[in-house]
Amino acid sequence: MAHEGENQAADQGVCEAVEQSALRVIRAHGLADAHTPVMLMVSGGSDSTALAYVARALVDTGVLGPVAMLHVNHRLRGADADDDALFVEQLAQKLGFSLYLRSIDVAARAVASGENLEACARRLRYAAAFEALGELCREAGAPTSEGRLFTAHTADDRVENFYMRSIVGTGPGGFRSMRYLNGPVARPFLEVGRADLRAYIEAHAETGLPVTRDDAGALWREDATNEHTDRFRAYVRKRLVPVAKERNPHLLPVLTRTMNLIADEDDMLARMADDLAERTVAWIAPEEVAAGDAGSGCVLAPSLGRAERPLARRVVVGVLKDIRGPEERVDAADVEAVLDAFGPDGRPRGGYVRNIQGNLAVSANKRGVRIEPMQAFRARRKRG
Repeated sequence: MAHEGENQAADQGVCEAVEQSALRVIRAHGLADAHTPVMLMVSGGSDSTALAYVARALVDTGVLGPVAMLHVNHRLRGADADDDALFVEQLAQKLGFSLYLRSIDVAARAVASGENLEACARRLRYAAAFEALGELCREAGAPTSEGRLFTAHTADDRVENFYMRSIVGTGPGGFRSMRYLNGPVARPFLEVGRADLRAYIEAHAETGLPVTRDDAGALWREDATNEHTDRFRAYVRKRLVPVAKERNPHLLPVLTRTMNLIADEDDMLARMADDLAERTVAWIAPEEVAAGDAGSGCVLAPSLGRAERPLARRVVVGVLKDIRGPEERVDAADVEAVLDAFGPDGRPRGGYVRNIQGNLAVSANKRGVRIEPMQAFRARRKRG
């Protein structure tokens, strides 16, 4: 009996540790409060199943307010995908959460759009999530801007991103890996590992708390595609991270602290870059663009060329994202092409012209460096 009591206390300790970690992250990073509409993105895997249980505990203690769940069936795994949806439906009923269920033929949509299958699935999943969050906010009588999408990304996911970016390269701030809050997307599990969440669900069951099982008795659903190491993330997860953990069993908390230090410095540099952009970036007003010139762009003041290169680089990255769209990749070569329009003395190089990705023209004269659609650049030269 004493042994049984010790086991029960250990299980309760596991549950409390995970819930307290999520609570600390939520409060430290302002992810949500008792008035914030929260949509949980739940696939039925171990991480998102744990997210649902933790959210229930936080609602019951008054930390979170209106909470609902979203499940997107990508229709990529036949009957297994349907069973995932059924499992999540039962989980929502067990926990007393409203469920928003969406079914999307991702394979057909990817063929139609020409996208990579995983990229298409992610885009459609988040589009469905934003739509569902809007509905939840309207039901709660709250502005959509105040709603949050809770995802179950873990410290493991963050470490995997770190290694993936170290392999393919990344821009300023990329090694912070994941943000706790990125727009409406909130990640309360970035300081707990995947194994911790599985232990949490098992402890949840052992202590007699309400749990959901599938027809095979499993406490969560396994996605067999996670085992395929021909996919980049799965390769990093299965081949690289285990080797690093052999060298350092405390890899997750150690790299989490490292990434948080990087994030602090990244935030500071981002604020400094924003101040610099405020002084040096002038957007071309629509009335300054002749009819038929296909859009506008911006002019970078000569003083940007005298700024510290790392800050100037961040300004250029931000400008290119604003012009192309936040989802478009900004290549390092394009950033350097813009910065090279300033000479060694920091002054714009008169007569400098480059064509960069997105069919954008970069040109320079004594008034500054201009970035604009190539069609607009050619129309100006023709008029000149």
